[in-house]
Amino acid sequence: MQLTWHGHSTWSVVVGETRLLVDPFFDNPKTSLAPAEVEQPDNVLLTHGHADHIGDVGAFDAAVVATPELAAYVEDTHGNETIGMNLGGTVEIGDAYVTMHRADHTNGINTTYEVGSGGMPAGFVISDAEPTRKHDVETTAFYHAGDTSLMSEMRDVIGPFLEPDAAAVPIGDHFTMGPEQAAVAVDWLDVDHAFPMHYDTFPPIEQDTDQFAREVKAVGSEADVHVLDGDETFEL
Repeated sequence: MQLTWHGHSTWSVVVGETRLLVDPFFDNPKTSLAPAEVEQPDNVLLTHGHADHIGDVGAFDAAVVATPELAAYVEDTHGNETIGMNLGGTVEIGDAYVTMHRADHTNGINTTYEVGSGGMPAGFVISDAEPTRKHDVETTAFYHAGDTSLMSEMRDVIGPFLEPDAAAVPIGDHFTMGPEQAAVAVDWLDVDHAFPMHYDTFPPIEQDTDQFAREVKAVGSEADVHVLDGDETFEL
């Protein structure tokens, strides 16, 4: 599995021959790419409807996976084909299995907060095998937490049942978890690899990633913290 961070919460995830793009928003200081320079994904996954997560969805001619409410908005606005799914569900997309889980956040579409709700905000666990109740050390899974606060489902459901090997967690504070709560999330998830995201894009979410790494160590997690440069790829 290849994980490429394009800044903010935007990730390209390649599973076998399947390329997924999560939360396309290339108007951020960490990436040097314009949407037209990004390899066309097979599908776009949207965690929620804020502009810094759906800002460039219309630039990609790919089916969009999102809550039914947000999927309908994208289809009406941009004309993309859509796959509406909901929390707890898993869909098979090419070589990948995508499981949607809740995130604790808000979900007004765009950032004027004047348009209707996009349904519950979400995160995604992307894996190369279907999630089962049987522990499977051969499966590789990546958790994109979306915009969220710390929540007990990370400890009680996502970690033990979906078993992610790696997690991208927001650390920006103000709108999401900060470094301290994000470190607890990494510990609860029991992942081997942790990636900070959703930071340094705007002044309110400027953060020291070294603090996040220190906090992960302080809570007793053995996860390796990887602070990627914009458009850098990690092989999971």
